[in-house]
Amino acid sequence: MTTGAPSAARLHPADLARLAAVGLRTRKLRASLSALGIAIGVAAIVAVLGLSSSSQAGLLAEIAQLGTNLLTVQNGQSLTGGTAQLPKTAPGMISLMRGVTNVQDIGTISNKNAFRTPFVPSVNTNAITVDATSLGLPSAVGTTMAHGVFLNAATERQPVAVLGAAAAQRMGIDRVWPGERIWVGSQWFYLAGILKPAVLAPEIDSSVLVGYPAAHTYLHYTGHPTTIYVRTVTADTKRVDNLLAAQANPQQPEEVNVSQPSAALTAQADAQGAFDVLFLGLGAVALLVGAVGVANIMVISVLERRSEIGLRRALGATKGHIRTQFLSEAILLAVAGGAVGVIFGVVATAVYASAKGWAVVIPPLAWAGGLGAALVIGAAAGLLPALRAARMSPTEALWTL
Repeated sequence: MTTGAPSAARLHPADLARLAAVGLRTRKLRASLSALGIAIGVAAIVAVLGLSSSSQAGLLAEIAQLGTNLLTVQNGQSLTGGTAQLPKTAPGMISLMRGVTNVQDIGTISNKNAFRTPFVPSVNTNAITVDATSLGLPSAVGTTMAHGVFLNAATERQPVAVLGAAAAQRMGIDRVWPGERIWVGSQWFYLAGILKPAVLAPEIDSSVLVGYPAAHTYLHYTGHPTTIYVRTVTADTKRVDNLLAAQANPQQPEEVNVSQPSAALTAQADAQGAFDVLFLGLGAVALLVGAVGVANIMVISVLERRSEIGLRRALGATKGHIRTQFLSEAILLAVAGGAVGVIFGVVATAVYASAKGWAVVIPPLAWAGGLGAALVIGAAAGLLPALRAARMSPTEALWTL
C-alpha cells in the first residue's frame, strides 16, 4: 500500500477554521486594527440602509394614521398672471359634494403681522403669517392641541388667537398661561392654545390663527379663503379630486389648484433614498481601506510565517492546504469585522430610530449585503498572499530559519 501526502480533502472545515483562528489569535492587535476598517464600512452600510428604511416606514405609518383622504384647494393664477381668488362661497359649495365629509378653510391676512410684543422690530416677522380660520380646522388637517384649546363659537369673535407649532417656537412660547397675549396687527390678542405640528398641512405650523369674525372686526379682513381643506370618504377621494376645481370655482376652474398632501409625502418617502448612494459610497471607501488592511496583514503574515509554511510542507501539507489556510484566515478576519460592523450598524439604527419614534427596520439587504461584501473583500484581499504562500517550496521556506 502506497503512502503519500495527505490530500486536500483530509483538511476538514472544522480543522481549517481552528487553524485560521490560531493564525489570527497570535496577532490580535494587528488583526483587530485590520478588521476595524471592515467593521466601519459595514456599519456605515447597515446604518444608512437601516435609518433610511426606518425613516420611510415611520413616515408611511404617519401618513396611514393621518389618512390619505385629505385634499387641498388653493387659489392659483389668473389668465393675466396675477393671483386668482377663490369664491367666498367655495367652502359651502364643496361641502355639498357627494363623498365629502369635512370642509374647513383659512384666509391669509397679507397686510398683518404677529409678534411676541409690540417692541419687536416690524421687519423681524420670523416668516409667521396671520390667517383667519374656520372652527373645525384641526380635525380636517389631522392635528390636535399641544396646549390650551382651539377657537370656538365665542372666541372666534373676540381678539383671541391660536398658534401653529412653528409659530409658537419662533415666538418663544411653549405653553399657554392665563392672560397670555401676543401682538397681532396693531393690538393685543389673547392666546387660547398651541397646535401640534400638522404633517399634512405644514403651512399651518407657521400661522397665527384667528376666527373669521375677529379677523373682520379687529384686522379689517374682508378677503376670500386662500386654502380649503377637504376630507372625503376614502373610496371617493379620486372622484372628488377630479371634480373639486369645477365645484370650487365653476366660472374659472383653471384658476384653482387641487392637491393631495399625502401623495406628496408618499413621494417624499420614496425619494428619501436618493442621498443614500453618497453615504453608501463612503461606506464602500471604508471597506476598500479595510481590504487594503487585510491584504497588508496577510502579506506580512506570509513573510513572518515562512518557517511554519516550510515545516507544514515538509510534514506533507500540499500547496492547496497552504493556499486554503491563508485564504481562510483572510476571509475569517474580514467576516469577523463584518459581523462586528453589522452589530454596530443595527445598534446605531435602533438607538436613533427609537429616539425619533420610528419603527426599527433593518432590511435584509443591509446585513446580508454587509456580510457578503466582507466575505468577498476577505477573499479578494487574501487571494494573492495565499497564492504566494502556496508557491513557497519547503526548502526555500526552511532556509529562512
